[in-house]
Amino acid sequence: MKRIKLLVIMAMFTAIGTYGSTMLWFPAGIAKAYPVQHALNVIAGVILGPIPAVIIAFATSLLRNLLGTGSLLAFPGSMIGALLAGYLFHKTSKPIFAALGEFVGTGIIASLVAVPYASILLGTKTGALFYMPSFAVSSFAGSIIGLILVSRLVKIKSFQLLNQN
Repeated sequence: MKRIKLLVIMAMFTAIGTYGSTMLWFPAGIAKAYPVQHALNVIAGVILGPIPAVIIAFATSLLRNLLGTGSLLAFPGSMIGALLAGYLFHKTSKPIFAALGEFVGTGIIASLVAVPYASILLGTKTGALFYMPSFAVSSFAGSIIGLILVSRLVKIKSFQLLNQN
């Protein structure tokens, strides 16, 4: 039963991330900012942990690419932030560190990983800091939204029941 509950929650987060990115985005430099994905990375990292958060980020990126609403940069951009968000939260038990992990993981680390990744898969030739401004803006906005939502969710009784074994 516990495994089914986890899969259902992961599927719901994937659906919210896939649909939410079509509803809420804004231009951020050379790319579009999708704060919904980053907010979900923070929330999933806190609620479910790093591995489920990465799986959700991967599934959301895959669906967005299949539906034509995302780019290949969504993979490193979301998965690294989700991993670091979940890892830092579970090491500290403080939601602020999940938000910080999302920002550092996506805004800094993933933006640097995106350069060789984009060169190999997309055939682009860019400098080391080319993706950082747009990744940072997107992940910062989503991290703040995720932190606000997590701080509100922990006060809701049904959320507390969700986290029980």
